[in-house]
Amino acid sequence: MPLSEHEQRMLEQMERALYAEDPKFASALEGSGLRTYTRRRVYQAVAGFLVGIALLMAGMVAQLIWVSVVGFLVMLGCAVLAVTGWRKAPKPGEHPTGAVRRPVRATRSMMDRIEERWQRRRDEQQGR
Repeated sequence: MPLSEHEQRMLEQMERALYAEDPKFASALEGSGLRTYTRRRVYQAVAGFLVGIALLMAGMVAQLIWVSVVGFLVMLGCAVLAVTGWRKAPKPGEHPTGAVRRPVRATRSMMDRIEERWQRRRDEQQGR
């Protein structure tokens, strides 16, 4: 069962207070498994991107179009992996499980703001 917005805010305040009081202890509790994994994934994607460039150039020099196409596809796939890995990586001082929940909560709050604006506009139009 997901936490309510109030509970999520309270949890975030407690996390911030913990980081403010004892950042060393808080970072030890946080763990770095997910951050290390995503960082490694980004580095691998960058290396793969460079291999894709090499394949693209080799295909052009050898005039083998299929090698160039494979190189381009490798570059494209690695670029996608790097960008998604970079976005998923938790920031220092951020709880790894919070990184998974944040986009959903941010989307909800954005939708709440949109609904509030819509409601205000409707109220303003009805009041005129």
